[in-house]
This record gives sequence, C-alpha cells and structure tokens, in this order.
Amino acid sequence: MSEDPQRAASQYRSDRVAREEALARGEDPDTAERAPDGPRWSNAAERAAYVENVIQQAIRRGEFDDLPGAGKPLEGLNGRHDADWWIRRKIERERLTGLGPPALTLRVEDAELDDRLDRMHRESEVREAIEDFNRRVIEARRQLLGGPPVVTPTRDADREVRAWRERREARQRRAAEERERQEQAARSTRSRWWRRRD
Repeated sequence: MSEDPQRAASQYRSDRVAREEALARGEDPDTAERAPDGPRWSNAAERAAYVENVIQQAIRRGEFDDLPGAGKPLEGLNGRHDADWWIRRKIERERLTGLGPPALTLRVEDAELDDRLDRMHRESEVREAIEDFNRRVIEARRQLLGGPPVVTPTRDADREVRAWRERREARQRRAAEERERQEQAARSTRSRWWRRRD
C-alpha cells in the first residue's frame, strides 16, 4: 500500500468500483484483475492505460452525463490567440478593478470611460478624470515590470469634453421630449374624461 493517503483513498475507491463491476458481470471479485496502484506501474504506458480504463468505466456508469455546458460551444474561441485570456476573463467575470496587468485594466477602463464620464455633472470633473486616465496610461507605457504591452490610447481632453456635452444635451433633449409626450398623454386622458361626464 502507498504512503500517500490521497493515493490510498483513490486506490480504495477504484478497487471498490472494480469489485462492484465484477459482481455486476457475474465474476468472482477476488479473482478479477486488480488495477495496479502507483508504485507497481513500471512505465507511463501502464499508467495511461489504467487512467483510460477508469475514464471509460466512469463513462459507462454515466458519471459524465448532464455536465454543465454539455453540447455548448466553448467561450472565447474566436480564432485569435490571447496569451492573457484567463486573466482578462477573470477580471471581466468578477468585475475586478485595479487588479491585473495595467495593459488589461486600462483597456477595460477605456471601454467603460464614456459611461463614467456621463455620470459626472461638471466639466472640471470630466477634465480631471481624462487627465488622470491619460497620466496612468503614460505611466503604464513607461513601466519595466513586463506583462503585455499597453496599447490603450490616451484621450484628448477637449474632444472628450465636447463629446460629453453633446451626449448630455442629447439626454436632456430626450428627457424633455419624453416629458412632453407624458404631459400630452395626460392632457388627452383628462380631456376624454371630461367629455364622458358631459
């Protein structure tokens, strides 16, 4: 028996499964072949054959049936290779901020920057946010810590302030139009109500 308790537990389980399968086939479990435990494997081929056998037995028992994601395409297989896919996916899935290489965190921040700017009320706040973002992009480009290269562009503060104003004015116009529609609907409803009373 092996000194490793995990290996011993694994061997016990596989022996038990082999015994149950031998009984199900109508064989004597004591004379059925036992799978070799770790130390008795003479080469990698024996171990690979044993592992393949255990997997096939699990498939026959249905232990791999109804796994989550069965029959669905794998996420992120879009034809291009990204060496940092797992970091990017973790950051996106858990909405982590401030973690990971600057190249990835700045890329995520750049994608969400317009929404963040739209929540600001003053032009000075927008300018400060753009200056802070640009400073961090430039600082990340100068770093010598390694990691993926920083390809996030800096942003022109004047252009971003103009775009912020345009988006803000468009939102105000839409809100005014919506209020006008609601008031018109309310007037229409009131006039129908008064006509019914007459």
